[in-house]
Amino acid sequence: MTKLLSKDDVKRTLNMKDTIEILEKAFQNLATAQAVMPQRTPIITPDHNGLALFMPAYLKGMGAIGAKVVTVYKNNPSKYNMPTVLGTIILLDEKTGAPIAVMDGGYLTAMRTGGVAGLATKFLATKSAKVHTMFGTGGMAKTHAWAVDCVRDIEKLMLYSIDPVEKRETFRDSLKEIINCKIVLVDDPATAVAEADIVTLITSAKEPIVEGDWFKPGSHINAIGAHAPAMRELDSKTVKRATVICDLVDACRAEAGDFIIPVGECNWSWDEVRGSLGDVISGKIQGRENDNEITLFKSVGLAIQDISTAFHVYSKAIEMDVGTNFTF
Repeated sequence: MTKLLSKDDVKRTLNMKDTIEILEKAFQNLATAQAVMPQRTPIITPDHNGLALFMPAYLKGMGAIGAKVVTVYKNNPSKYNMPTVLGTIILLDEKTGAPIAVMDGGYLTAMRTGGVAGLATKFLATKSAKVHTMFGTGGMAKTHAWAVDCVRDIEKLMLYSIDPVEKRETFRDSLKEIINCKIVLVDDPATAVAEADIVTLITSAKEPIVEGDWFKPGSHINAIGAHAPAMRELDSKTVKRATVICDLVDACRAEAGDFIIPVGECNWSWDEVRGSLGDVISGKIQGRENDNEITLFKSVGLAIQDISTAFHVYSKAIEMDVGTNFTF
């Protein structure tokens, strides 16, 4: 029997606190060789401004095996009234290989993407962090504000975006449903960064949108948006000033333009990377060493995030009797 789970079903079974806890276990699995995760396979459809990613993983320590197909089609909102990011996840029985669940991956992708920023913030930001500045008000942004709020006592959230003011205001108002702090729309990114203890970037920028001189000592950066070798949100000086932690170093070497471009310019070296997030969580390496250090977390997204979170959703769906059962 296979369980079919819609977007609404996934929403009913998943909250941010649980997502962050699941991801912490998943990254521990990865750091302790309890996960198998081949490099994801991309297919570009240039005529449609699209990208499809095929992402398998097996987390032995959690009994979760499966794959996600996620697409990023930037013309969807304007041409088809559809989200930019769509996804579908299939889970398999660890013992038999039979399909046990097929579920919508769009909302889950937003949750696990925001969740990993929250997880990195938990381990890398100063304990006293109170001010969060966020770049981007698109479909993935809401979960990032939620996740950071889950791990730090945020008193003020500043939002910067190039979107029309009406969209920014709508986004701000939607955040009031899930977080309880002062939320301010800002027009001066430099001032917003200078004031921030935590800066999260979740945009589709191809060129740097922040400068290294803007960040104050002790700040933490979540760089999430740039997901291809030719894209970057950070200038080279930001990278050079920071202690760098990757979701996975090998994945960032392949896909993170925020690092690939400075390396190509001979402005920075991969030797400067301190390590991967799982190694920080498992205690193999130190994350933040002092309260004056600028820490930078770069994520390109990993299949372990999807499959671990999806397995939790599947387990909760059985417990709550959510979704539709079917046979192939």
